[in-house]
Amino acid sequence: MAGEDEESQTKGLRLLGILDVKNTPCAREAILHGAGGSVAAGLLYFLATSRVKRSFDVGFAGFMLTTLGSWFYCRMNNAKLRVQQRMIQEGIKNKVVYEGTVLDPTKKAKAEAPSGPS
Repeated sequence: MAGEDEESQTKGLRLLGILDVKNTPCAREAILHGAGGSVAAGLLYFLATSRVKRSFDVGFAGFMLTTLGSWFYCRMNNAKLRVQQRMIQEGIKNKVVYEGTVLDPTKKAKAEAPSGPS
């Protein structure tokens, strides 16, 4: 009984059998945004034209466009954040390595400042 609970918790939700929504970054938010976009696009088109089949097509297109747009936007933001984190980690590592040496950037900034009134 306990083994089945652990297996179901780690498995997550698979969409179309290929996309693990739980473990894929940005997938859940993109699917939810796509669902909202499809409902909005299909409903607005239906209210404007009263054509059911075409409204479904517009809703499906709205789902695809909104999902892909949201997913790419989220992935780009995550990539930008990872690059910034890498730069900060490199800077902290360099500060620790060069602290107290001649190559310390904080000492150079203080040495260039005037020492007093002339």
